[in-house]
Amino acid sequence: MSVLTTLAQHISRRPQRMALLEQIAVQGSITRAAKAAGLSYKAAWDAIDELNNLAEQPLVERTVGGRGGGGARLSAEGERLLALYQRLEALRAQVLQAAESDADLQVLGRLMLKTSARNQLSGRVSAIRAQGRNDLIDIELPGGLRLTAQITHHSTERLELQAESTVVALIKAGWVTLQPLSATAPAELNQLQGRIDEITADPEGPSEVRIGLPSGQTLYALIEAGRLAGFGLQLGDPVRALFASGQVLLGTQL
Repeated sequence: MSVLTTLAQHISRRPQRMALLEQIAVQGSITRAAKAAGLSYKAAWDAIDELNNLAEQPLVERTVGGRGGGGARLSAEGERLLALYQRLEALRAQVLQAAESDADLQVLGRLMLKTSARNQLSGRVSAIRAQGRNDLIDIELPGGLRLTAQITHHSTERLELQAESTVVALIKAGWVTLQPLSATAPAELNQLQGRIDEITADPEGPSEVRIGLPSGQTLYALIEAGRLAGFGLQLGDPVRALFASGQVLLGTQL
């Protein structure tokens, strides 16, 4: 099953996000598209970030200085996905007609779980290295970025992982730490370099930092405002995101 088909199926379970893509194609504006799709401006950008992370290439391209809160348009990959989704919708209608009862659909629904992990990065397995009872799974993200997940050998077998397998790496935002590029990073940690795109302060907790990766994907981290200031990091700065291989969960398409 192709990554594009997997992504289209993922979106089909969240119709608001598909409506957002359709409206971006029509409106050319995030603000107007979000309103038409019934989403807040922030929820719309969160949805776009997640979809871009799951795709091999960004689905939505941003244009600076657009009217109504910034312009946006579908990339060629986004247009392909939109066409694929329309075909999948036709197939889904056939499945609904074929289901013998609501119980059939409930069973299918339980097989399609959502996750609470803030970061979901799609990539391909480049190597599997044995480490005692565990395996180190090397994953290549779009654009050549790399990360490593440590899972048990049993999990490797259960997920049927092998070279070139498509996987989704799940990383909770609270597991990601940040440091300026001038600092020395521990060699045993995953290191992804990017740029701070947004800082959302929370008076009752840590700030949420959105990091744009060179691949077009997005990574989120939670960090205390005082620590962020102590590092001298602010909006637009280059930054290094760090997380342990044992903090990377892996998922595959059923």
